[in-house]
Amino acid sequence: MMREGLYSPMDSVPVTVERQDIGAPEPTGRSPVALVTILAALVLLAFIAMMVWLQYSGSRVEGVEEPERALALIVGRTMDIDDGVERAPAWERFVYRVLSTDPKDDLDEALRWYEELARESFDPSVDLHLAILEGEAHRLDGVRRRTEEWERRPDPLPAFARLVGAAYLGEDIEGEAGADADAALADALEAGWFRDRLAIRLATRLGHQELLAAATATQADRSNRLLARMRATVAIEVVLIAIGLVLLARVVWRRRAFDRVSVVVLPPPWRGRTGVRVLIWGGALGAITLTVLYLASSLGPDRPYSRVLIGAATNLSFVPLIVLAHRLLIRPSGLRLSESFGLVPTPDGRRRLVLVVLTLLALGQVGEGIIDLAGRWVGFSAHWTEWFDRDLVWGSRAVVGMTIFDTAVLTPVFEETVFRGLLFATLRRRFGVGNAAVLSAAIFAVAHGYGVLGFGAVFWSGLLWAWAYERTGSLLPSMAAHAADNLMASLSVILVLRA
Repeated sequence: MMREGLYSPMDSVPVTVERQDIGAPEPTGRSPVALVTILAALVLLAFIAMMVWLQYSGSRVEGVEEPERALALIVGRTMDIDDGVERAPAWERFVYRVLSTDPKDDLDEALRWYEELARESFDPSVDLHLAILEGEAHRLDGVRRRTEEWERRPDPLPAFARLVGAAYLGEDIEGEAGADADAALADALEAGWFRDRLAIRLATRLGHQELLAAATATQADRSNRLLARMRATVAIEVVLIAIGLVLLARVVWRRRAFDRVSVVVLPPPWRGRTGVRVLIWGGALGAITLTVLYLASSLGPDRPYSRVLIGAATNLSFVPLIVLAHRLLIRPSGLRLSESFGLVPTPDGRRRLVLVVLTLLALGQVGEGIIDLAGRWVGFSAHWTEWFDRDLVWGSRAVVGMTIFDTAVLTPVFEETVFRGLLFATLRRRFGVGNAAVLSAAIFAVAHGYGVLGFGAVFWSGLLWAWAYERTGSLLPSMAAHAADNLMASLSVILVLRA
């Protein structure tokens, strides 16, 4: 057979040699290779335990720089978009609520996030923002308790109490705040949704028509601009879902998901036991590399370019594994690296590649949409720290470009090579396609460290990309789909949160 012939140039040799190798007894005793494997496994397990401890031992906001500023921006922009959606046509409101969230759910989620942050931060603005959200949600008992406590605290909390009490509790406002409400609001809050909502409530209470008109116009202008940006992303999502349904019907009709793009045939030619050993060794070396980079980032100066470079350098943790795989798995099989992962498409494969990538993107959107709907139905939601990226939001154009290059180019190439090209392929030697895809996708999702919804979305993508590798004989489709997914996620953050 063609695949067996990779072991030797002689047609009559491969089958005999392969069967003899597989059936050869393992040497007795603890060989140096076994000891190295055990040590590497311990290092890898210790690293996984440390990452789990860091992920779940404390609050999620502890690892975010300037969480007060970040959450104010996220919640403010979300509320602005919801206000814009409320003024949109009925059909657009329906589409937005199906593909995103209901405004009431956004408000409840914002309250949960701010209650979490209030337990970690002593910044007075966090309490003020939380009080405004409680007022908008008509949780007036909470607002009353908060303002009564503020009256006994040092400045600026008593001033906050007078503004919030007048806006939401109908209390009389006196002194400078009553005489010049606009100036008092500017002193208390930065420009944005929180200031405008408090201004609208306060102006309505005081009958201040000029302040009411100005705040309403400012909020409407900001909401309309954000809604225009959101329409572009929603339109892309709707188109991809429509393509996904058409292609899904095509798959069912033809009973064949993908055509071949390259010549790789799975399972791979290397032995499964050797592949597992290489994965453990490479994983341990990668864990050591990540630990060194983490220490360097925590001890070094906090500069935008250094953060981006260290983030991009985390892909170096995959290099030892790829080097070991090349030396111990790929080269002994008589293959080149590009041949082993199907990185050189056949002439017909070049034409099929675009259709396969579109199919993956579309089915990915359909699956993630179903996961999101199911998660919202049972009460799950993605935490804001899982997708917020300060370099995309506040970084310079050069920093944004470097971050996107890392996210949309380096990460897909390295992760697909490791998780599909090596992990899935090695598991494929021992298990069937379905079990190997599930196991590799689960490890891929756990490695991202997301919550329930994030895990589900990454797991679904891992399943699709493993399936694509099996059926097309190439990592190119999964690399391209992975890159497109990451690029769309980055652009969504930029469109919504960047000034």
